[in-house]
Amino acid sequence: MPRRLFSCFGRGGSSSSSFDNTTATSAVTSSDTAAAPGAGPVVVELFSSQGCATSPVAELLVSRLGRGDFGLDCPVIVLAYHVDYWDYMGWKDPFGSSLWTVRQKTYVQSLNLDTMFTPQIVVQGRTQLVANDEEALLSNIMSASRFPGLALQATFNRPSPDTLQVSLSGALRSKVDGQGANVMVALYENGLVTDCRTGENKGKVLANDFVVRKLEKLCAVKDISAKKAVNGTVNFPLWESFNSSKCGIAVFVQNSNHHIFGSQNFRIPESI
Repeated sequence: MPRRLFSCFGRGGSSSSSFDNTTATSAVTSSDTAAAPGAGPVVVELFSSQGCATSPVAELLVSRLGRGDFGLDCPVIVLAYHVDYWDYMGWKDPFGSSLWTVRQKTYVQSLNLDTMFTPQIVVQGRTQLVANDEEALLSNIMSASRFPGLALQATFNRPSPDTLQVSLSGALRSKVDGQGANVMVALYENGLVTDCRTGENKGKVLANDFVVRKLEKLCAVKDISAKKAVNGTVNFPLWESFNSSKCGIAVFVQNSNHHIFGSQNFRIPESI
């Protein structure tokens, strides 16, 4: 894609339906965002890059958001996708991926935007903003469309040292119409620290949380009621420094318009 589509703004892998776990380390965990009668979490997606000079401010903002520093009256799930289109500026983001660039481009198209930029936040797949604008971020979250949280149970397995297997079952708690939707599962990591030696952030120590390392589709659903159970399994290939205590799983339902209408967050058991 041509560079003119990119701006750096300041303010102003596989799935299946069943598995054999006879040799796996296994644990069942409850959700951080357990199903409740009211509305569930708001999904906040950050598109960022260590090669963008203004992204560190946005990264700090979403870290605070994910920790609950703002005292919002609704739960929030934060996911940070590091894009790769700033790598040519002299620093290759170690967490950057062309997959996340493609995901951001999908939002650019669905939200009728003219430009891809970092840092950008998309809220529930419906609204977007420059990510280092705290006031706009909190306003978008508070006015976001809310949906019941998912009512899924997760079982975690390590069938091999380099694979994390996540089995999910339960109700989506929202009706899915004939247009259909995908149930997506993101594996994210917290507490990442990088000494940036070149590029726009040369000399800075960059801290990143909620960094999406893997994203898989659990299943596709169509014409189902809010109470109907869904189930499936995803397999995540793991990186060498994987530490379950620093990672989490976010599950969300996203339709063909890229709107998110249900989500749930899980901690990964330390025994995995």
